[in-house]
Amino acid sequence: MRLKMKIFVPATSANMGPGFDCLGTALTMFLELDVLEESDKWFVDHQMAEISHDENNLIVKTALKIVPTLKSHYLKVKSEIPLSRGLGSSSTAIVAGIELANQIASLNLNQQDKCRIAAKIEGHPDNVMPAILGGMVVASRVQEQYYYQQLPDLPFDFVAYIPNYELSTKSSREVLPKTLPLKKATHASSILGTLTASLALQDYETAKKLIESDEFHEPYRQKLVPELTQIREIAHRCESWATYLSGAGSTVMTIIKHEKTEQFIANLRAANLLDRVEVLKQSNQGVFVKQ
Repeated sequence: MRLKMKIFVPATSANMGPGFDCLGTALTMFLELDVLEESDKWFVDHQMAEISHDENNLIVKTALKIVPTLKSHYLKVKSEIPLSRGLGSSSTAIVAGIELANQIASLNLNQQDKCRIAAKIEGHPDNVMPAILGGMVVASRVQEQYYYQQLPDLPFDFVAYIPNYELSTKSSREVLPKTLPLKKATHASSILGTLTASLALQDYETAKKLIESDEFHEPYRQKLVPELTQIREIAHRCESWATYLSGAGSTVMTIIKHEKTEQFIANLRAANLLDRVEVLKQSNQGVFVKQ
């Protein structure tokens, strides 16, 4: 079959510490979508269990939500991103679907358009916007309008420890309290505000003290991911910058100087933490297309 184009979307790591539902980064791990010939009906060729191969596939559903009359195509998906592990697998599918509609229907969507559509479909911006824009992004919604800022790249490795079990966003959200007392919410927000300012100013010493001080979600979710506390302790011994629960979990992300990465991974293995480990960087590039 003739290849029309390839769409690449980076994985994302969201909920960075106290940046619950608002702070995330793109990473050098990708979903690759091959757009092949037109066909009588949609078919998505992939090797991911329990994911639809037809118009119910999230990529196609997203594209049809934007352009319901979009002509059917044969698609092929390859993804390095594990499902339901807190690395943005659903968000990358949504972003790929938006770009699919944009390219086939010649919509000429700009970055702001893509961010608005993606955040509306996803429900919050911290996973989808980095996948569109690249790099680290902080974002919020006010009266149905989305606002975002890109932050400087961190000069560190991102070491993802990916447990061999899924953790759905729904299950992870069910353990969160429905409300927080005003005093606690104010304190948690002040930590996030200072963290964001420190990241913007590249004051990494201050940011380091704040990113592990979340009060919004990690205290409630850590019982679902018992590896978090153990990995954080090992990371501290290896002079890491920070460890946090990526997305809704189950991935535990450690940000660490490159020269300490090998030692950190060796210590994980020595502690019998034997699941998948990926050494990543921030991806400066969001979704992109190769013809």
